[in-house]
Amino acid sequence: MRSKFPPSLIGLALAGVLSITHASDLVVGGKNFTEQQIIASMTGQYLESLGYQVDTRAGMGSAVLRQAQENGQIDLYWEYTGTSLISFNGISERLGPEETYATVQELDAEKGLVWLNPSAANNTYALAMRIGVAEERGIHSLSDLARAVNDGEPLSFALNAEFYARDDGWRPLQEAYGFQVGRRDVNRMDSGLVYQALRDGQVDVGLVFATDGRIPAFAFKVLEDDQNFFPAYALTPVVRQETLEAFPELEDQMNDLSSLLDDDVMADLNAQVDVRRMSVEEVAKTFLEEHGLL
Repeated sequence: MRSKFPPSLIGLALAGVLSITHASDLVVGGKNFTEQQIIASMTGQYLESLGYQVDTRAGMGSAVLRQAQENGQIDLYWEYTGTSLISFNGISERLGPEETYATVQELDAEKGLVWLNPSAANNTYALAMRIGVAEERGIHSLSDLARAVNDGEPLSFALNAEFYARDDGWRPLQEAYGFQVGRRDVNRMDSGLVYQALRDGQVDVGLVFATDGRIPAFAFKVLEDDQNFFPAYALTPVVRQETLEAFPELEDQMNDLSSLLDDDVMADLNAQVDVRRMSVEEVAKTFLEEHGLL
């Protein structure tokens, strides 16, 4: 969700979007990973139940999807506040969640895009532990983790190589929370292997993404980022201003759906697809039915 693509590739992919006639009331977009496919299907089914004619187009690249919305080919999709801030508006300054939202809301309004109410689902970086280990050691937040390290408790870490080396990654995280872990206690590996190492007890703390379905599936506890070090990536419905003018009731309808989502909800939905191998459409439909939206 954070990657950028060469302009030539964006143009080629966007051409495919532009070639499709906009014959529906609403065109709902989605990116090309599980969480986005679920939320796009959920939105499409929900809006169809409210009487809209909906064309749902999931599986798009992030930059292509954003460009399609700016060009009027996509009416609505769910974006992450940090993605718009950093990738689409070029702001590298570290901001808190509320300031991040307010900034992208203001900047994207100039492009005819309206950010509705953010959900409580924040698909950002996080550090996690196995629930039993975290409870046993009394570690619930990153400040708790820092105290444990500084008290000399033996803790081993697994991080992906990118985060370990990033200028806004492992080193500044330690500086922000006032602790330091020796190199011998930090294992660098691919992101997928981090989850396995943490699950199997090979390490005590691992770098994860906050709404990954493996968090509930593997009984992990996400440690609270109580100093807001990590950028906010709040999952939020974004609608074209022209679309809202045509369908003003859409704002409240989408805000109702947004209010139902948080990290635990999205992690469970993701796990149903990625771990239990249920279909995206089935998972989205069941969620809507359980909340009286179908």
